Amino acid sequence: YLIYRLREELIMGTDEITAVRNVIGTAGQAILFVAISVSAGYGVLLLSFGYNIHKWLAILIAEAMIMSSLSALLLIPALILTFRPDFIFRRAAMKQNSMPISIVILVLVFGLSMQSKNSWAAEIDLTQIMQKNFVVSKVYDSMADATFTLINKSGQERVRKTFGTTKLEENSIDNMRMTRFLSPPDVKGTVSLLIEHADKDDDIWIYLPALKKVRRLVSNNKKDSFVGTDFSYADVIGYKVGEWNYKLLKEELVEGQPCYVIEAIPKSETVKTNNGYSKRVGWLRKDNLMAVKMDFWDEAGQLLKTSTYTDIQLVDKTRGKWQAMRLEATNVQTGHRTVIKFDNFKANQQVKDEFFTTRYMEKE
Repeated sequence: YLIYRLREELIMGTDEITAVRNVIGTAGQAILFVAISVSAGYGVLLLSFGYNIHKWLAILIAEAMIMSSLSALLLIPALILTFRPDFIFRRAAMKQNSMPISIVILVLVFGLSMQSKNSWAAEIDLTQIMQKNFVVSKVYDSMADATFTLINKSGQERVRKTFGTTKLEENSIDNMRMTRFLSPPDVKGTVSLLIEHADKDDDIWIYLPALKKVRRLVSNNKKDSFVGTDFSYADVIGYKVGEWNYKLLKEELVEGQPCYVIEAIPKSETVKTNNGYSKRVGWLRKDNLMAVKMDFWDEAGQLLKTSTYTDIQLVDKTRGKWQAMRLEATNVQTGHRTVIKFDNFKANQQVKDEFFTTRYMEKE
């Protein structure tokens, strides 16, 4: 299993040292878990009082598990990097001129079939990675204060204070998100309500106190600015994984963290139009699959904006949920940027359902 995972990492273009580290962090954990489980299972035989053959069996099996797991984790990677066997590094082994042409053809056909299988597996893995990225920040519910800082090309700032809540629906996938603006006076009382739907269009509601009316936006409005910021409604709601095609571009370090760099292309013109993007490229941390950086191209294929997600904190240890406490988006076409900083973020607060109703939006 460890050798297979190493070949898998090398096929994806990972450098040798990073590949070994990734394998130790994934397959290595599985090897240790199996070794501990087997040792603990046979360890029950130590309770066979007066029957020494059982005790010796338990001890010897535990020693065998320790030696085999340590060999797999320490000795095998060292031997592989030293001797670099062809079946791992995928080097050509056909060096003898006397090899029959029929065997050469068979080897080529087999190699091509294996390559296609590996490509298909990589595509499946990318979909799984994006699915995990989609849910990694979805806590059961949350409450937080946030500061929105809007900065124009000249460096002038506008600061807005908000209070927000989120809560998962009964399917534990779709998220409800309410944001109420508290200041300054020109936006005070503005409320947005975003509700995801896995099987249909998402709901977007906005309440403008000047009109004293709740307005529902259509799907095409997802590409619009989220209450005047450089984030769109689509950025805040999230992107349905099944609506995009994915490609692994490379692997890269971002602030010391190994990341997958994954390209996302909309599967249809409708998805492209509704989200407002012809392409997205995201940098996802390998350890928790949180996005730390994202680049966006507009519908015309021009780079539109870049965003970064920093101060990433584990906010729900039990469920393995993370949250970036600082978000920044920069529109490279206009020079305008937005910084969102969360304060007092708290997960699992028993948030009431009434926060996510149009009636609550109209409350002063």
